[in-house]
Amino acid sequence: MHKEKQTSISELGEFGLIERLTKDIKIKNNSTKKGVGDDAAVLEFGNKQVVVSTDLLTEGIHFNLMYVPLKHLGYKAVAVNVSDICAMNAVPTQITASIAVSSKFSVEAIEEIYRGIHLACENYGVDLVGGDTTSSLTGLTICVTVLGEVEKRSEVYRSGAKPNDLLCVSGDLGGAYMGLQLLERENEVFKVNPNLQLKLSGYDYILQRQLKPEARVDMVAAFGKMGVKPTSMIDISDGLSSEILHLCKNSGVGCNLFEEKVPLDLQTKQMAEELNMNPLVAALNGGEDYELLFTIAQTDYDKIKNDPDITIIGHMIEATEGANLVTTGGSKIPLVAQGWNHGKGG
Repeated sequence: MHKEKQTSISELGEFGLIERLTKDIKIKNNSTKKGVGDDAAVLEFGNKQVVVSTDLLTEGIHFNLMYVPLKHLGYKAVAVNVSDICAMNAVPTQITASIAVSSKFSVEAIEEIYRGIHLACENYGVDLVGGDTTSSLTGLTICVTVLGEVEKRSEVYRSGAKPNDLLCVSGDLGGAYMGLQLLERENEVFKVNPNLQLKLSGYDYILQRQLKPEARVDMVAAFGKMGVKPTSMIDISDGLSSEILHLCKNSGVGCNLFEEKVPLDLQTKQMAEELNMNPLVAALNGGEDYELLFTIAQTDYDKIKNDPDITIIGHMIEATEGANLVTTGGSKIPLVAQGWNHGKGG
């Protein structure tokens, strides 16, 4: 029998696969204001808008239990989903949490995961309202779905950026990736000699950035206080380059990102130097920082200029000019999405 050519997932990559699986979706309900294609879906019910997002964390793909504490894992599973809600300029309200576990996990181990989930719910003010449990043959998978609320016309999409808008980021970047590099290095040392003292001291910040990231719910509140509504926004889960390109594609614009403006923590720089890496590479391609990348109109500059947690890192330009990294020497290098891509395994 004639067989059609089969396409491997690695040929498309994660984002290519998502586009292929969702390209024929047709919205049937008036309450669906925004479906796939952003950080979260937006559903409209009367005067309220509900935002919904979901994420999977899979053992061996997203985490390594050799060095990830189970309580931290439960916390992170919630935080990364809440981050998507923040990227819509919305407030998280409820989650559901589902897990698939193999027989190697005890009841006490599962309870430890849920301690982390409950702690995150307490910190973010969200309710755990449901979920599911099932068995697995290969390890652990956690799936969290989060719901949030946003007032009409207050939601922010990836698609609203205009030329001359300022490109901004909260916090600092690259720390989570450098924390991961540190953990991977020490894990290799441990496998060779379990009795050797691990070198983790002095790097608490980047370890926390990797193991227990925080969603920027505070930034959503700050936007409200400052009277600023970003023109576009996305959370940084896959690396700065990748997220900038998402904003550019969805908004139909280009971008100039200035190398010297990318905010880096001292520990990030120190770890990069120790590993003989350029810390900018960690910021551009590392991912898992869960900071907010957003654009604002130039008229809002005065409202955000004194906020110590917001850095202006570039500006949007016409799409024909492309998305570029402007080096400290003034050269322009096209931005390439080299961040973590699950479909390509890197």
